[in-house]
Amino acid sequence: MAGDVGQSERKENDGKGRLSLPLWAGIAIAGLLVVVVVLLGLLAVSIMERRWEAQRPAIAVQPLAQWEMDSAVWGRNYPSEYESYLRTRITDTETEYGGSYPRDYLKADPLQVILFAGYGFGKDYRQARGHYYAVEDVTKTTRLSRPFNAATCWTCKSPDVPRLMNEMGVKEFYAANFHDLTAEITHPVGCPDCHDPQTLRLRITRPALKEAFAAMGRDINQATHQEMRSLVCAQCHVEYYFRTDPREGMKNYLVLPWAKGTALENMLAHYDEVDHKDYVHPISGTPIIKAQHPDYELYLTGIHSYRNVSCADCHMPYRTEGGVKYTDHHVQSPLLNIANSCAVCHRWGEGEIRTPVEGIQTKTEKAKLAAEEALVKAHFDVAAAVQAGATAEDLASPRKLLRQAQFRWDFISANNGMGFHSPQESMRLLGEATDQAQRARVETARLLARLGIAQSPRYPDVSTREKAWDVAQSFVQGQGVKLLP
Repeated sequence: MAGDVGQSERKENDGKGRLSLPLWAGIAIAGLLVVVVVLLGLLAVSIMERRWEAQRPAIAVQPLAQWEMDSAVWGRNYPSEYESYLRTRITDTETEYGGSYPRDYLKADPLQVILFAGYGFGKDYRQARGHYYAVEDVTKTTRLSRPFNAATCWTCKSPDVPRLMNEMGVKEFYAANFHDLTAEITHPVGCPDCHDPQTLRLRITRPALKEAFAAMGRDINQATHQEMRSLVCAQCHVEYYFRTDPREGMKNYLVLPWAKGTALENMLAHYDEVDHKDYVHPISGTPIIKAQHPDYELYLTGIHSYRNVSCADCHMPYRTEGGVKYTDHHVQSPLLNIANSCAVCHRWGEGEIRTPVEGIQTKTEKAKLAAEEALVKAHFDVAAAVQAGATAEDLASPRKLLRQAQFRWDFISANNGMGFHSPQESMRLLGEATDQAQRARVETARLLARLGIAQSPRYPDVSTREKAWDVAQSFVQGQGVKLLP
């Protein structure tokens, strides 16, 4: 009896000493495996369906024409990218030093009215809105007189520009009248400015950037995809000037001053070599170079460029929808999208990212304003010397210092980002601008002393845009404010 009980209590084996599971356990495990397989299959089907739904428009429409300029047509193929691009219509976003609304720089900073006296930027200078408004804003600005003799100002505003360059010829396009092309240029900055319609690969559509690379002995066609994610921006966000040379059939031909390199000193050397000036300052008589928006050149001197972070990485970060990753075409300040831009690399909270960025920008602004104050007084000092009887030869050195100082200041002032793209370079250039402006003042003070003027000039009140405008216009009209006692 005891032996029988022991055998009943022992687990069954397969005759080889191995334990076997009860039949019900095997059935349960098999059923569980079937459920898991089914669930994984459903998940895979769901993912594939979402991907197919996201990609289906690209299959459903006809291929894009070579000169399809309407981004809405591209949007039928790429709805996520187009929908995000349409957000550049937003005009009420604001950061401490940027955003999408048209901030009035001259109202906020009247000293710029004096610095740009006699030039269009002293009349109308606003923060740019989104790409969607590129055509509208350039046609409405009061900076351009009517008629305006340089179609070159259209270059960065529309994908219609490469089409017209192809039809007219590049030189002929630049030489045309701006207002004569308003009926032809209707599409704002969009998809075809940066993408090939057949392959969607990034491409350079503006000849000036290709020519600038060639002038430096480089082939832009050898650029990597990551480099292209900045170079398509550099087609417009760069320093440039209009070159007129009848011997080469050039009138208002767009040139990037990179023949000697992209550093500020290299560009200044190029400008001096070709004797370029954008205008002669009516207060001091200084030949001035107006910086445009050299964002790319300043970026090249910063840590993000060194670490191969592109413009698009921060201003057009990746998004994911329906299992598909795409580039967000709502081009904007990274501070308006910290989670998808800055925080991808900097694993901190939004406040921990925003605070140091704005700290850098605030320090840059203070240095910028210090340079402006020195520059404005230097312009008036030179004007006072002219009123005292100083000659052009007497003032050659102070004016040269003023020219170099104002370009350094404007190189940072005209940049987007208030110095953040390269904080150290920004502070270096603003410090040099202040130093050169003060040296110009010292040289002018010594000149005034030699002319028998011991007292400082009486600086006019330029504390508001209106007051600064009146003072500037008095010099533009050839009268000027009396600066000497």
